[in-house]
Amino acid sequence: MIVVDMNKISQPLVVLFESERLLVVNKPVGLATQAPSGIDSLEVRVRRHLAHAEKVSGMVYLGVPHRLDRPASGAIVFAKDRIAARHLAEQFQNRSVKKTYWALVKGCLALESATWCDCMRKIPDEARSEICQEDDVGAQRAVLHYSVIRRSIDDTLIEIQLETGRSHQIRLQASSRGFPIHGDGLYGSTINFGPNIDDERLKGIALHARSLAIIDPGSGKRLDVIAEPPEFWRSNV
Repeated sequence: MIVVDMNKISQPLVVLFESERLLVVNKPVGLATQAPSGIDSLEVRVRRHLAHAEKVSGMVYLGVPHRLDRPASGAIVFAKDRIAARHLAEQFQNRSVKKTYWALVKGCLALESATWCDCMRKIPDEARSEICQEDDVGAQRAVLHYSVIRRSIDDTLIEIQLETGRSHQIRLQASSRGFPIHGDGLYGSTINFGPNIDDERLKGIALHARSLAIIDPGSGKRLDVIAEPPEFWRSNV
């Protein structure tokens, strides 16, 4: 179990890359990508950053082409104008964006690498997903590829390439095989991970968007961005 004093952790906006048309940041754990008006979120912080940089007093444009779960951390890209938003949306839709994740799961995965294929769906009126049959209402195909970074008797650190991007996909596929992600109580983990705090909304899980590869809409060049995991990951990577 990893326990960190929350008072020693700050969550400044960590900019990984910024150009005329896009911005890539390292999302901290416990922060929603988007939230209702008046509630703190990564979107709010990015808008504040851009307004300050551009010396704008009103609302600045911000496109949000994808999201990361609140308890996860890592690389996430935002569009600074509508042209960039359209280009990024097309890249995600065409699955040309390469997303790499790290996950620390309970148990020892036997295979050095493998592909997980399932059908899954969101549970109505719940913030959870479930494995289902192919012909079930709302069923979607979920595919990921993983390779082992390191393993022990108790847990395994894996690197994941997503082929599809379903809601809670990595969390559900790992848990359904008996390897829940550390800290992910929603999907069966009984192990705390990260800051020892009472507010469940601020707790993190051992899922990190390690890198993001996209085409910069401004330059047309491939952009590979790497995000360092939170400090409390250091004893595990």
